[in-house]
Amino acid sequence: MESHAPLSKESTDESLNIREQVDKYLIHWKWFLLSVLFCLIAAGIYLRYSIPLYKASTIILVKDERKGGMQSELSAFEDLGLMKGVKSNVDNELEVIKSYTIIENAIKRLNLNITYFTEGRVKAVEIYKDNPISLSVISMDELFYKRKASYDLKSVSDSKYELFTADDKSLGQFSYGAIVPLKHCKVIVNKNPTKRKAKKDINVTINFSKLDDITQKYKNKLNITAMGKNTSVVEMTMIDPIREKAEDLLDAIVQIYNEDAIADKNFISQNTEKFIEDRLKLISQELGDVEKEGAAYKQSNRVTDIVSEAGLYLQNSALYEKQLIETETQIRIVQSLLEYMKNINKGDLVPINIMPTEGNTGNLIGEHNTLVLERSRLIKTGTVKNPAVINLDKRIEEMKENIVTSLNTAIATLNIRKADLQRQNNMNTGKISQIPRQEREFRIIGRQQQIKESLYLYLMQKREEIAISLAVTPANAKVIDVAMSVDTPVAPKKNIILLGAFALGLLIPLLVIYIREMLDTKIKSRHDVESKVSIPFLGDIPQSESSEEIINTNSRSSSAEAIRIVRTNLEFMLGNVPEKRAKTIFVTSTLPKEGKTFVAVNLATTIALSNKKVLLIGLDIRNPKIDKYVKLPSKGLTNYISQKDKDINDFIVKLPNYENLYVLPSGVIPPNPVELLMNQKVDQLFERLKGEYEYIIVDTAPVSVVTDTLLIAKNGDAFIYVMRANYLDKRLLKFAEAFYREKKLPNMAIVLNDTLWKKSSSYGYGYGYGYGYGYGYGYSKDEEKEPWHKKLLKKK
Repeated sequence: MESHAPLSKESTDESLNIREQVDKYLIHWKWFLLSVLFCLIAAGIYLRYSIPLYKASTIILVKDERKGGMQSELSAFEDLGLMKGVKSNVDNELEVIKSYTIIENAIKRLNLNITYFTEGRVKAVEIYKDNPISLSVISMDELFYKRKASYDLKSVSDSKYELFTADDKSLGQFSYGAIVPLKHCKVIVNKNPTKRKAKKDINVTINFSKLDDITQKYKNKLNITAMGKNTSVVEMTMIDPIREKAEDLLDAIVQIYNEDAIADKNFISQNTEKFIEDRLKLISQELGDVEKEGAAYKQSNRVTDIVSEAGLYLQNSALYEKQLIETETQIRIVQSLLEYMKNINKGDLVPINIMPTEGNTGNLIGEHNTLVLERSRLIKTGTVKNPAVINLDKRIEEMKENIVTSLNTAIATLNIRKADLQRQNNMNTGKISQIPRQEREFRIIGRQQQIKESLYLYLMQKREEIAISLAVTPANAKVIDVAMSVDTPVAPKKNIILLGAFALGLLIPLLVIYIREMLDTKIKSRHDVESKVSIPFLGDIPQSESSEEIINTNSRSSSAEAIRIVRTNLEFMLGNVPEKRAKTIFVTSTLPKEGKTFVAVNLATTIALSNKKVLLIGLDIRNPKIDKYVKLPSKGLTNYISQKDKDINDFIVKLPNYENLYVLPSGVIPPNPVELLMNQKVDQLFERLKGEYEYIIVDTAPVSVVTDTLLIAKNGDAFIYVMRANYLDKRLLKFAEAFYREKKLPNMAIVLNDTLWKKSSSYGYGYGYGYGYGYGYGYSKDEEKEPWHKKLLKKK
């Protein structure tokens, strides 16, 4: 045995509390180990038989503007300000790709509503590419996609098979390649080359599922995400147990999406083309009518080009005006010359340079002037009567008459010309006055013709553009990477499952223990007691191998050593007892079955073994228990109190094998225990016995059940208040605290019984109470046991 100085409570509370919490779980290490092993085994079984899931993905480039849907075809009208804002973006296209209709059509194309299963060693396994048969649906009714059905196909021979319903009803034997009528369809079954080893026996389960269920299933599996905010590249992914099926479905979805987009484009293109053709026919007819109206107008008004003819008329009008003026001038010149000719003398010359060029008047004037000049020359050399002069005079007179005649003829000619010019000028002026009206009327006709003509040419151009777009309709989604999958399954993930199983294996017992601790209101340890009450703590007694064990000299069990420590600590509480008087120790508890009798009996034997004269009194007269530990007579204390003239020594029994241990049995159970204990003989008895013994150990009744113990409490020097671990409710600690504070039980201290001790190599106890005493005690057990983890390491 080795003693050491006690540590202060304040310095060790925190470390003890952490250690207690850890020990609370470590004590159940076997359950943690079993739980972890069970969860790991369960995880292994799950990984072995769970269906692995594979991820297939495809990357496509989606056009921002769906040029077939209300875009390129109607661009024929965009430059007219129509059909604006009908562009589609990536988000809209993603919703179209994920639409129920697209996925449904893809499933119909791949016949994914029909699945095939073959029996494995544990469960049925779905087959796809390596299907030993191929089934073709050649006809179906309207309920084919709305009903479920299941059939079992079993080969009979190389050329025949037998078909069974789900309830094992045979539909008959059929040849491969023959038409088989089923409930809602007709099918043909053929053998299919398979990647598996050829098997003579084919056993396949064929399931027909509802199209709505399958479509919704794969719609939920389909995930589409954009690769970036500023890009129209998207990734389509799908997780499925069969990689090839997911790949085929993704490719089919993209293909059907493109086909649908092209169909939309062609549908609108064809309708647009038809509309343009109809409009061209109507406008062509209207344009012909307008052109005929223009021709008729020109014909009726005798014009070809109003603008050019108007210019010509204006030019003619100016010319006529000029010619009229010239003609008037010439007439006046001729008239003035005619007047001049009337008054001219024989020797006067006639002006020749003012005469118009028309006619021979100018020649006559010239000849006249020649004759006049010749006469003037002859007169200078001769006389007037010269025959030559006379001849010249005669010729001059003739010439003068000829000139007058010629001038009169010229005047007549000029007047005719003037009248003709005046008529033509008047006609030309009339035409010019009609030009504004004709121009206005023809402009209306020309405007209609121009509108019809431009619209006709515009529609002709757009018809050619639509014809080109129909010939080269592009797909709406460009496949960058075709659907592919990786060999590694995405689920279940082995490492995560095993790690989760390990964590779950630790968590389950942890939660069970934690919940049990939370729901368990029983006291467990010294900490539970000291945290609730202020009563001094004597010590704790671990579980005993036998509830009826009595300590003897050779007892080396943990319970025996714990009681010896309690006995040692108890001495500090009995220091004020006068000498030569017995130290009287009452043992009680809150409830029955807390081990107070066990503590009382073994405390008495422990003290007796130290050569002290000890008397053990059974004062739990309602439910005596001492006789379960030692053999006692039926008569005892109650008989002594209830009878007169009886000596107490007649009822005291000395125990064999214990030299200094005496027992006063409880006696017969009385009908009036309270009145009996209130008898003065009880106090007198204690006074007498305290003078005869060194120690008196009294086993009393539980204090929360009856008042027996309180009636005799004044006779005790100290009270051991026994509390049983894992039995007494924490809420009942308030009774003990109330007794202590109200001092109803003098010199009270607590012993915690039936605690769960760790099987370590040493134990330590400490005790201190309000009187100022402190004591520490430690010891090593005779049979030290190795920690469990060292044992495991040695076994390994």
